[in-house]
Amino acid sequence: MPLHPTAVSALDGYLERRRHSSTASDYLFIAPKGGRLPHQTVTKTFLRLARQAGLRSGPGTPGPRIHDLRHTFAVRALEAWPQGGSPVGWRMRALSTYLGHRNVADTCWYLHATPHLMRGVADACERFLEGGAR
Repeated sequence: MPLHPTAVSALDGYLERRRHSSTASDYLFIAPKGGRLPHQTVTKTFLRLARQAGLRSGPGTPGPRIHDLRHTFAVRALEAWPQGGSPVGWRMRALSTYLGHRNVADTCWYLHATPHLMRGVADACERFLEGGAR
């Protein structure tokens, strides 16, 4: 499961309360008066929670950024994909969809090399070379 059980429980509770509200919105998290949450609100909340968790010190200090969550999700999703399953192109299109990208090239910016992913690339190259150039 991609989310910790406590996160699933919290989201389930939020979605249940959300179903009983009269606010109709396509956004998952909405502002008190409906509509999308302002970017500044999301950023401030993330920084406050990161400080409470001990991941950041005071203002202006280095630490995780909210966008880092997307990068980590993209890499971990590819690492968790079963080996020998669907072709890489299909995996990338699925990942692009999850991230809300229209173009697969936009998704590539979220990826970085990890030992697990590099092993998969090396294995694929070896299989290709063993089969000969096509």
